[in-house]
Amino acid sequence: MHAITIPEPGGPEALVWDEVPDPAPGEGEVLVEVAAGAVNRADILQRQGFYDPPPGASPYPGLECSGRITEIGPGVSGWEIGDEVCALLSGGGYAEKAVVPAGQLLPVPQGVGLTQAAALPEVTCTVWSNVFMIAHLRPGETLLVHGGSSGIGTMAIQLAKAVGARVAVTAGTKEKLDRCAELGADILVNYREQDFVEEVRKATDGAGADVILDNMGAKYLERNVRALAVNGRLAIIGMQGGVKGELNIGALLAKRAAITAASLRARPLEEKAAIVAAVREHVWPLFAGGHLRPVVDRELPMPDAAAAHRVVEESGHIGKVLLITPQGAGDDRS
Repeated sequence: MHAITIPEPGGPEALVWDEVPDPAPGEGEVLVEVAAGAVNRADILQRQGFYDPPPGASPYPGLECSGRITEIGPGVSGWEIGDEVCALLSGGGYAEKAVVPAGQLLPVPQGVGLTQAAALPEVTCTVWSNVFMIAHLRPGETLLVHGGSSGIGTMAIQLAKAVGARVAVTAGTKEKLDRCAELGADILVNYREQDFVEEVRKATDGAGADVILDNMGAKYLERNVRALAVNGRLAIIGMQGGVKGELNIGALLAKRAAITAASLRARPLEEKAAIVAAVREHVWPLFAGGHLRPVVDRELPMPDAAAAHRVVEESGHIGKVLLITPQGAGDDRS
């Protein structure tokens, strides 16, 4: 098969479409013929040499994919050859074939095309696990999403609205904020021109956000605590704004607030399987009901992964950037 390899860490040009050995499923795994993968910022960090795959994972980038099952390993039940699926991966999504633990498989949801389903596993699992399983967002509460136009952000808006929450978002352009509003965001903050702490307080009559989903880390830490409501929960899922920040414990205590931090890639298989099962139970029916949809900025051929990385690094995209394999190019994406 072919896969995107990284012979040496570096810029987008470090991504090389090359012939590599075919993978084979082991105990509890299936082999998927990949139709599409999706670009995540973790892939960029891996390409740069800053985020190695966990032990035993595929060396190729790619944390999610969609495709068809072509082989089933020992000990797997509930899946058949030919099933159309999407999958949460620890690596290997930028390839024509991928081995997936059966617990990390999801059926392609009703109303979503096979290639566009590649936009779903990472964002749905990240949002559901952090915003709902950990931070326990409830109907009527306010969720603040930083980077509202990102893949994570666009899914967080839709899921929060589907359960009856109010949503505030930050983004850097009017176009991005307009798209967030189309998805249901109620409070729109241009972080280049406005202070999100002030805007969220103003829109909530001084109360603040009950839950904040943060991809920035250190840069926003102090302001996020100020933006929290009493009993608020700050869920940190990224560190685009740095890794070391100063925390006023007194401010946190005064609000009886909580801060959590979580990632998906390095979690044990059983934890990932539990998250995937929860997503299948609670999130997948919302696609059939028309409450959720994948938001895809563009689709590029997988051999042109370097171009896709440039798009994501420039941050002009809205939603997900997909990589379509040669065999996935003919699939219906409606």
